[in-house]
Amino acid sequence: MNESFDFVVVGSGAGSLCAALLMRDAGKSVVVLEKADLLGGTTATSGGVMWIPNNRYMKAQGIDDSRDQAIAYMDAVIGDSGDTPGTSHERRVAYVDASQQMLEYLISKGLHFRRIPSWPDYHAAAGESEHGRTVISELFDLNQLGEWKEKLRPGFLPLAGYIEEAMQLPTMKRSLKSFGTLLKMIGRTLGTRLAGKHYATAGQALQAQLLHAAVAAGVEIRTNAGVKQLVEESGKVTGVAIDKDGQNWRIGANLGVLLNAGGFAKNQRMLDQYIPGAKTEWSGASESDTGEMIEEGTRLGAAIAQMDQRVGYPVTMVPGKDAPVYMQSDLAKPHTILVDQSGERYQKEAASYMALSNGILERNQQSAAIPSWMIFDSQYTSTFMLAGTMPNKKKLAAWEEAGFLKQGDNLPALAQACGIKAATLEATVSRFNGFVAAGRDEDFHRGDHAYDNWLGDPLAKGSKTLGKIEQGPFYALPIYPGDVSTFGGLVTDVNARVLRDDGSVLEGLYATGVSSASVMGKKATGAGASIGPSLAWAYLAAKHALSTSEPGSELNSAPDSKIDSNTSTTPLTTNETI
Repeated sequence: MNESFDFVVVGSGAGSLCAALLMRDAGKSVVVLEKADLLGGTTATSGGVMWIPNNRYMKAQGIDDSRDQAIAYMDAVIGDSGDTPGTSHERRVAYVDASQQMLEYLISKGLHFRRIPSWPDYHAAAGESEHGRTVISELFDLNQLGEWKEKLRPGFLPLAGYIEEAMQLPTMKRSLKSFGTLLKMIGRTLGTRLAGKHYATAGQALQAQLLHAAVAAGVEIRTNAGVKQLVEESGKVTGVAIDKDGQNWRIGANLGVLLNAGGFAKNQRMLDQYIPGAKTEWSGASESDTGEMIEEGTRLGAAIAQMDQRVGYPVTMVPGKDAPVYMQSDLAKPHTILVDQSGERYQKEAASYMALSNGILERNQQSAAIPSWMIFDSQYTSTFMLAGTMPNKKKLAAWEEAGFLKQGDNLPALAQACGIKAATLEATVSRFNGFVAAGRDEDFHRGDHAYDNWLGDPLAKGSKTLGKIEQGPFYALPIYPGDVSTFGGLVTDVNARVLRDDGSVLEGLYATGVSSASVMGKKATGAGASIGPSLAWAYLAAKHALSTSEPGSELNSAPDSKIDSNTSTTPLTTNETI
């Protein structure tokens, strides 16, 4: 080996830095290797939400939850099948316990979190929480990172605002309260900038907090350090090889290697192999989400599973934009439906992003559905944002001229523009409008669950998500089965150790995040169903690796750990944050 550390972490997502902190607390040396030139991966560009059952913020606000409720909910939603070894009952129990322990550990390290007041669990099932089990980062001043600030991947929101504030912005032209929220966010941003601060929110704030703590703890972090190979000796992973200045550079790992290098959403070859029909251009994952560490694990005999699963997200490809535009919220609003290329409606539009995107792929196996069509009327365009913008007449005309948007003065004309049989589209819209009039979607029960209505129009006086499609001109735009990464990978046990096909442990190798077969199986339980597990399994991986070192070296932050008495036990308020 050219150099050695106690622990080597591949990838710089949230779980990576959590594991690195644990190692440093035990006095171990650790290096984080990121192949991109920026840190944080897809997490930094995301909402940064973590699904953590029975967390302290729920308890502080008097929201009912328990370990048993969470496990019952996961069991009910995810179920059991022979092709999802990442989500055994034992791993679900381990996740419910470890996610809370991980959160308490990070709080003890000085990180600050909070909960969004309302973000319901996605499914109607025993043990669900209508209030939601989401935890997010507090706002964080990026200037605290010093020279590392420029190494952190940018987030999606330039204003110093909380996620729930950003969620109000689409209604700012219809609500004085929402417009006031925008002014508040702008004022907060300008005020803090004048004070020499630069606040980040959502996933970028989460990654910034973790990066700040990791750097302070002495974690060595390297960018442009992509791992080319896992080093194996006598059946045990003992290090990695990278390309350094054009030379093969081997880095030893005394206690193990943790893979948290993302999935394969940006690798078309792997998508064609495991998820036929999916395209890299529809993915919002970072450009480094290319799956080579999953393949490297299989080279050493590691088992893989759930490779046909993704953190799906319905998207559209707006002309002039470099990245896909997420469309989940758009589809849930009144006065719109989703149909396949025959003009038939085939799933609930007010559903989780995974259900929507995966539903498109599944429908396409029976009837052409890529792209599907979002059908809406002029009530929609005069009320709601569309594809990230306010759809004024000039914008709609430009989109139509570009061939992106289809328009018709009546439904038969729209059907012709989309290549749909007019009679089928008219019948589909008529049936849906009948459901709206009756106040119940008999086909897909849209609007029957708290999450459906949370996604809908918060200002609606009647149904939050049902509204007739009846006022011309009528419109349609294409919807594709996008994603924010894949959801399958290396099979791991309750300690995040990578397993072989025969169930034996591949010693020295751990995996977390979307490099591993998800504990969520083929579903997402609620917001944060990928970031929460990434952190929890990284936490467990580091703890297990420490337990294999010399006696007494492991942390006393095991499952029964206590929080530092000087650490706040309640979330910071906005005023306390800035």
